[in-house]
Amino acid sequence: MINQDLLKQFPIIENVTYLNHAAVAPWPKVTTEAVNQFAQENLEYGATHYPQWLNTEKQLRTKLKSLINASSTQEIALAKNTSEALSIIAYGINWTVGDEVLISNHEFPSNRIVWESLETKGVTVKTVNIDNTDDPTQTICDNITQRTKLVSISSVQYASGVRVDLQRIGIACRTQDTLFCVDAIQSLGAIPFDNQTIGADFIVADGHKWMLGPEGLALLYVRQSLIETLDLNQFGWHMVNARGNYDLTEWEPANDATRFECGSPNMLGIHALNASLNLILEIGVATIYENIQERIEFIHRKFTKVKDISILSPAAQEQRSGIITFKVNHLDKPQHSALHQTLMQNNIICAYRGGGIRFSPHFYTPITQLEAALDQVTSLI
Repeated sequence: MINQDLLKQFPIIENVTYLNHAAVAPWPKVTTEAVNQFAQENLEYGATHYPQWLNTEKQLRTKLKSLINASSTQEIALAKNTSEALSIIAYGINWTVGDEVLISNHEFPSNRIVWESLETKGVTVKTVNIDNTDDPTQTICDNITQRTKLVSISSVQYASGVRVDLQRIGIACRTQDTLFCVDAIQSLGAIPFDNQTIGADFIVADGHKWMLGPEGLALLYVRQSLIETLDLNQFGWHMVNARGNYDLTEWEPANDATRFECGSPNMLGIHALNASLNLILEIGVATIYENIQERIEFIHRKFTKVKDISILSPAAQEQRSGIITFKVNHLDKPQHSALHQTLMQNNIICAYRGGGIRFSPHFYTPITQLEAALDQVTSLI
């Protein structure tokens, strides 16, 4: 059970029904307070307390390590966003003409465009269709071959909410000696993630969705054994071993994942995301997951009783996430877009994705508020 006092962290529930955490999440009060405190300190003291800021950065790396159960903070880098993190990986790997990258047909553009840009290097992008299958995970695994250099899959698909079994994909990748990259932006903070079990080589995720953090700061995880195998394409004072010794004329990259951070850190974002993850980890991702699934089940039960609504997201429990997308059978695309706009105007904040309306509640979303939103949908159709 969630402590009711925690709901005070989200005054947004007094203003709107926010069902759009799969896009950009609102900040909890602790995060806003951390940002305000950081700004006030900067106003009054400038960077006088910079060593303390670096300590907050260290705390954030430790929290990110815990969130994914990495082996060490040395495997954790901070990127600007998921796209940059993916690009660091894509342009760090030593490709051979004929190498293949495997993705699904449900991927967010970042997890497609980055890999397609490698076609000038002779890399082929193989897109696996996971529509109309009861087991999308197996469909992905069945398409991994000796030519597959890397599999890059979202833990949860942004439009349909399909959740794959990352552990099974990891096993299939290791069987073929294939690299495994996970875009975890739609699961970290909402679904437990254990990389000791999953075995991903790379993990990327911006903090502005289920982690309740700001835009502009993302996790980049690189397995320890692969850190020094990736070519570097960005350079600066921050990615060297002797960081802070500005008089050295010779340098070498850091031995850990900070070698992928070329310049000054996003200290404002670091203070924000650190505060958000304090809250996430205090509650516990397992508890958050249970609460989110309770809300997803509530929507499933409600909408399956409405004849004219089709749920586009998985019914199977093991494939569910924090996303549920539905369509109204008699509405065409422009009419669905109009329905979305009406819901937004009525302070039901959601998204139009994958040919339907996407709801993505978080652990704190009041069930009563959710029920009122569903009633409004049925009244509008």
